[in-house]
Amino acid sequence: MKDRLPPLQGLYYFYTAAKFGSFKRAADELFVSAAAISQQIRQLEESLGADLFIRQHRKVVLTMEGEVLFEQAMRGFEHLQQGVRQINQDPNPNQLSISTLPSFAQHWLVPKIGDFRNQHPDLELMIEPTSQLADFQNSSLDLCIRYGPGNYPNLNAELLFEELLYPVCHPIYQEQHGIYDLSDLTGADLIEDYWRDLDWGIWLNNAGHSTSKPTLKYNGSHFVLEGALSVQGVALAKHTLAKRYIDEGKLVRIGNLAQTTDYNYYLCAPRAYFKRDKIKRFSEWIFEQAKQHQDFDELGLEIIDSGSPR
Repeated sequence: MKDRLPPLQGLYYFYTAAKFGSFKRAADELFVSAAAISQQIRQLEESLGADLFIRQHRKVVLTMEGEVLFEQAMRGFEHLQQGVRQINQDPNPNQLSISTLPSFAQHWLVPKIGDFRNQHPDLELMIEPTSQLADFQNSSLDLCIRYGPGNYPNLNAELLFEELLYPVCHPIYQEQHGIYDLSDLTGADLIEDYWRDLDWGIWLNNAGHSTSKPTLKYNGSHFVLEGALSVQGVALAKHTLAKRYIDEGKLVRIGNLAQTTDYNYYLCAPRAYFKRDKIKRFSEWIFEQAKQHQDFDELGLEIIDSGSPR
């Protein structure tokens, strides 16, 4: 007795033809020719060593062997369809749960999220600021926004926007210490993050200026920015987080150089999640926000990458 299953395509063609009692209707359902249906079923019958249909003029009737196979095939394909539905099914269609870095949540997402709420008042929003990696298998999480290389196992990562780094400080600190150009940074208190791409030495070297050691280090970009807002010194800041405060006059940019980074912001989730209606709506909104945010030309910046102007 053979334990090996026949080709799945032949079984599915048989199942569809048996369900409709017609090769032609099965062909219409599967968008193939009736001849293709007939050929697949003939090969299936040869593989099983049994006739599955009695072929009549306008219809086909199952043989006893066909009845046995159809009953089992129906159960099998119904189980498969149920599995597919479970993968794509949204258990909480009216609730959107998003995980993101505390810095991004505080300085970018939360100030803008009111606009999304106004457009989609039917969705209950939950935003979890955390530096922990997202766990989609053991939580009700729908999306995460991450700053990194973008190659996250088992997740679909869509580039949200690229990042730039430049020096910023409070206008009061600028006036008190006379920090108006990059050459003035030698007399400034430098604030940096522990992330390896947010290193003052690397940034200044790429900018062609003498390096200086930071006097303040924080573990988190939101703390770095708060340090600058609190008149503690000049921060090496992400454009994503600093732009809002520059527009409001709470921070000023020093010089016109900005540097690209190895990391960028990504919208991440299992691939099937992106088919959910609420995630489609949020994705459309946030990518429009990101597009407005990424208009670097209006900033008048000279962007450097690996030490070379581009």
